[in-house]
Amino acid sequence: MDVSTTQDSGKTAPETGYSAPPPPPMVNYFGVDFALRLLLFASSLSALLVMVTSKQTELIPTSLPPPFPVSVSRAAKFNHSPAFIYMVAALAVTCFYSIVTMLTSALVISNPLPSAKMLFNMILFDALMAGVMASATGATGGVAYIGLKGNSHVRWNKICNVYDKFCRHIGATAAVSLVASIILVVLVVLSSYSLYRRSR
Repeated sequence: MDVSTTQDSGKTAPETGYSAPPPPPMVNYFGVDFALRLLLFASSLSALLVMVTSKQTELIPTSLPPPFPVSVSRAAKFNHSPAFIYMVAALAVTCFYSIVTMLTSALVISNPLPSAKMLFNMILFDALMAGVMASATGATGGVAYIGLKGNSHVRWNKICNVYDKFCRHIGATAAVSLVASIILVVLVVLSSYSLYRRSR
């Protein structure tokens, strides 16, 4: 009787030196990370440029009787609102942060096994920047909505019917800043998943 076969099936028994296949290599996501940070830089820089160029001057009619002037020249600029100043500061910090982290990501693209400490730090700072950008976007959006619709309960008049170009700049800045906030959240998720794969 052959010891290498069973009596019923005739199949050969497995060899004693059989070993399991090696685990698949760990995927390096820093190529995607670099692309997202490049997109973050482009979005934050474009939103910053649109915001700082948001200036419009219009003639505003007054209720003064003649011979006084019936209209005065008034300018609308981003530095007239604390929320817009906060947005400019947040965009400037995010733009600088994206440059620094983009260089870091480019340096570790060829590293198949990035350190857990570096991934944790990127998660921490990405989450911090996401919070800053989200709060600045919310503040800007709130002020922009009042400028667009006004508030009759507190007698705040809308201004976008007069400063239409200025309001378009503010609206575009809020929209692009929302994109930057979403990119930062995606970066947090990507770095968290990379850290999870690294710790397994």
